[in-house]
Amino acid sequence: MPNYHIPLFPSKLYHIFSRAVGSVKLFREDKNYRFFLRKLDEHLSPVCSLWAYCLIPNHFHLLVEVKEEDEIKNAFTHAKKSTPFDPEKVPEFIMERFSNFLNSYTKACNKRFNRKGALFMDYIRRVELDKDSQLSATIFYVHKNPVHHVLVSQIEDWKWSSFKTYLSDLPGKIKRNEGLEWFGGKHGFSDFHSQSIDIKGFDDV
Repeated sequence: MPNYHIPLFPSKLYHIFSRAVGSVKLFREDKNYRFFLRKLDEHLSPVCSLWAYCLIPNHFHLLVEVKEEDEIKNAFTHAKKSTPFDPEKVPEFIMERFSNFLNSYTKACNKRFNRKGALFMDYIRRVELDKDSQLSATIFYVHKNPVHHVLVSQIEDWKWSSFKTYLSDLPGKIKRNEGLEWFGGKHGFSDFHSQSIDIKGFDDV
């Protein structure tokens, strides 16, 4: 079950997901998706590494690994300047980065589409992963989401996920090498994603 209040700790893996309020769309144009990914990298890369992502019109999924405490400390020092670093405040600082990320995207969308008010639900759902037992299934679920919501018939047909990045040789913003190693290479990654796997056990947004 997702928890809306669990803290995000260094060196832990989390499935993060959230959706738009009501029937609002988060992404109306291709450039909205691109802008969201730029903002994600800007705000979250100092504190999190990205294993997988999927963006669909009314919600998003991220699989992130919070960086080690020394890296979090560097990001904190850079952002907070003269404020002393307190390890106990790390989860609060990480959630602040997520909040800043979503707020910056909301402000840009409100300006672009002449709207006011909240864009996202007032919480971020998160599930801590046990890497050994959940990583493969969660990466699959994230990439399978557009098929699950009947937006496309094949995983590879959806443009706004990390699936194609895993199979590309071009630079990317995900932990591709680690992910491919986990699946035993590109063939293992592709084979796993071609299976018929029941994803009903996952909570969706």
